[in-house]
Amino acid sequence: MDIRGVHHVSINVTDLDETLAFYRDVLGLPVLERPNDDISVAGAWLGCPDGRQIHLLLGKPAPNVGQHFAFQVGDVAATATDLAASGVKVSSPSTIRGVCIQAFCTDPSGNLVEFNQRLGN
Repeated sequence: MDIRGVHHVSINVTDLDETLAFYRDVLGLPVLERPNDDISVAGAWLGCPDGRQIHLLLGKPAPNVGQHFAFQVGDVAATATDLAASGVKVSSPSTIRGVCIQAFCTDPSGNLVEFNQRLGN
């Protein structure tokens, strides 16, 4: 087996335009070209600075039972401040001692999104 890492995360969204605006306009992720061949579900692809991708797929999100994905950030407190200034309800940063500082919000479709600042790296 030759697993080299995570390439992308796909999440279901109920309102493609509103959710795309969150990831593109609030978080600043660039929209990537999405191949139309063999794709039967409406959606959008976005890029992350490290080359990984977020794929938005129009469909009902799974019930949130702790399921989430995380963006690694350099400063969680500054990220939370920026999100709040953009009108996003975001949790106060909390620390997992020796591991990370994290804050959470939901996107417009209700998906849980974590912002994670690693400690000790």
